[in-house]
Amino acid sequence: MPDKPLDLICIGRSSVDLYGEQVGGRLEDMASFAKYVGGCPTNISVGTARLGLRSALVTRVGDEHMGRFIREKVASEGVDVGHVITDPERLTALVILGIRDERTFPLIFYRENCADAALEPDDVDAAFIQSASAVVVTGTHFAKPNLHALSTKAMRLAKEGGGRVILDIDYRPVLWGLTGHGLGEERYVRNETVSAHLQGILPGCDVIVGTEEEVHIAGGSEDTIEACRKLRDLAPSALIVVKRGPMGCVVFDGAIPDDIEAGIKGPGFPVEVFNVLGAGDAFMSGFLRGYLRDRPIEECCAFANACGAFAVSRHGCAPAIPSWTELQDFLTSGSPERALRLDRRLEQLHWSTNREPDRPQVLAFAFDHRSQFQEMADAAGVTHDHIPYFKRLCLKAGRAAAGDRPDFGVLVDGRLGAEALAEASDGTLWVGRPIEWPSSLPLTFEGGPDVGTTLKAWPTVQTVKCLVFYHPNDPPALKAEQERQVVVLADAARATGHELLLEVIPSRSEVAVGEDTLAGAVRRFYDLGVCPDWWKLPDPGSDAAWARVAAAIEANDPHCRGVLLLGLDAPTADLEAAFKRAARQPVCKGFAVGRTIFGAPARAWLNGEIDDDEAVRRMAGSYEALVAAWDRAKESQP
Repeated sequence: MPDKPLDLICIGRSSVDLYGEQVGGRLEDMASFAKYVGGCPTNISVGTARLGLRSALVTRVGDEHMGRFIREKVASEGVDVGHVITDPERLTALVILGIRDERTFPLIFYRENCADAALEPDDVDAAFIQSASAVVVTGTHFAKPNLHALSTKAMRLAKEGGGRVILDIDYRPVLWGLTGHGLGEERYVRNETVSAHLQGILPGCDVIVGTEEEVHIAGGSEDTIEACRKLRDLAPSALIVVKRGPMGCVVFDGAIPDDIEAGIKGPGFPVEVFNVLGAGDAFMSGFLRGYLRDRPIEECCAFANACGAFAVSRHGCAPAIPSWTELQDFLTSGSPERALRLDRRLEQLHWSTNREPDRPQVLAFAFDHRSQFQEMADAAGVTHDHIPYFKRLCLKAGRAAAGDRPDFGVLVDGRLGAEALAEASDGTLWVGRPIEWPSSLPLTFEGGPDVGTTLKAWPTVQTVKCLVFYHPNDPPALKAEQERQVVVLADAARATGHELLLEVIPSRSEVAVGEDTLAGAVRRFYDLGVCPDWWKLPDPGSDAAWARVAAAIEANDPHCRGVLLLGLDAPTADLEAAFKRAARQPVCKGFAVGRTIFGAPARAWLNGEIDDDEAVRRMAGSYEALVAAWDRAKESQP
């Protein structure tokens, strides 16, 4: 079919899923929840975008924090949200979910007068629907008259424009009013009215996807073959895809045989069942990645079953769906773990290929210093209470100089810079926050040894920055303690969903620093299983040393965000020379410089020699000059 701007448009439910973090108990006893986007079509829009399709979403969200969360999160995944409508009168739907055991998944839908249930036919138009190769509609979203009218209109417009219609039966008895609120996890209730309703939809579908139970409700029979034959009678040319859990799936592209095993089969994957919620949405995402790229049905099934295997192995629905890179790796290399979430290599690939937003460059003003500011205040004879106020001036200066540059970032701490940190963490700029106790050797953490508990209280928009004074040839006992602390931190950052910036400075070691020192440190941390999102490193001093650092990162984590060059209070002229070397290295993605910018103005301000405006002016000028020097260095590269 002719190429169109979009591969698919997903229409229907969207919600915020609040997933219980404690596994193995009642929902009543769960104490904390992780927040994800949810709703079958919303999950599919995210999953297909991760797999490289051009997807869009039609839904409604409330004019509040949860609605903005869905819009921002889905957009960050690469989904077109131009037709996500903000409803000023209704709240965004919520779903509370839990994992009790491999068979029990308590689920409560909060959907009374919710935003997505108020979608109307006028919320879609012909030009938009016909800009996609396919539309995805979901069975539950036909349960109300307005939603039925919306979905059938989209189906008709898609057909008129030469597009395909994919139906995910997505049967939720509670949303058809067939169970009480407390039985949200119930997957099948026989009901002739629902069967008749769904059967009125089937003739307009090109692909029909469902579990055996969902095929039963659509076909009006609890015999799978008989139900499939009813679907075939109503949709003579449709692909019928039956999901069979650990047994994979079977597809019928023609007459329905007497034996379900006679269909086109896709093998299942022998993985541990941890969480079935969302597995169908992952399955559909994988199937559509093949189907909408006109791949053989067997290959579509392999994509679908592998994506489903990832989902049942992880916490959450949309967050569990793999990227295309991850999927290809799994299909090629597999995993030694039945519980895929325990495969550290795959989990790192999942994390690094699904991170958002993309940050090709960060030019950070670093004023996360603590002991240095305290020393300057002591030298000026003023209290440390002046420091938080000055850090707000630092942020003001950085914003003034950066304007609307998307690469502006800051490093600021939460002890002496709490107000500036809160102001910076508004989602508009890159924010790094230190966790190490200043100048500690061996490394210790501000907030105590339990870094997981510390990070649990940090917003996920804050990148965890950790400075470690480390040389590969340090004394064995010191080196082992340093490494142990970094491993603990890396695991905690990953568990809490924070990016990690690991700053390595070898200069406090008594061991000489050579051309391979930084690269050796990088290799050693990778050997320990530490994969920072960012490295923050001093200037290696030569192109050859830079090449060694770059080779170490590329060999161990080609999806690393890159290196930020640190300043170490160097004069501006020295930094400009370092920028020229760094700009020749694709692995270097910017800088994080502090005292070169704030040092002299801070001392003058603390001594009462300049006022707030002059301090801001001087710092803004210094930061702006460094940014200009970086830009010149980059522009001079061939």
